[in-house]
Amino acid sequence: MPNVTIEYVILIPLLFTQVIVFPFVASTITSNMQTSQRNVELQDTANHLASTIQQLYLTINRQEILAGTITQESNVPITVGSYPYTATGLLTSSSENSSKILKVILTLDDADNTATAVAVLGPNAQWIDSTFLSTSPDACIEVQKLSSSSNSTIVFSFGG
Repeated sequence: MPNVTIEYVILIPLLFTQVIVFPFVASTITSNMQTSQRNVELQDTANHLASTIQQLYLTINRQEILAGTITQESNVPITVGSYPYTATGLLTSSSENSSKILKVILTLDDADNTATAVAVLGPNAQWIDSTFLSTSPDACIEVQKLSSSSNSTIVFSFGG
């Protein structure tokens, strides 16, 4: 009979540990994987927005392009991991040359995820403080070229 008691002394705590620890570990691993996946998707979206802005700058910053306003609807997803997000921009001047650097910052609205991407623009670029709301039907990138000369000012902002 002592063998049965020893088995219960060993197996019951082991079984109890499996019932409590296994679901906790599985939940933690799943949560970490979802956060990592959201980070990757958010970074891809930030890179896409920054790349679109840089391509618009390179396209519009030519003498052949006349002054005017362009609205570029962005084809980024409305949600990342089922969370809506907001994007903001911060334009700084480069200390090494005359270029300007636009930092695009994306933040998931109800989660703790943030991603940053960078677009290098020329010295004639300007940024208007604005917010890109992913769920807005009017979400876009607005570009305004102020004159047709080679050193014309190009003003960027998020619309919607």
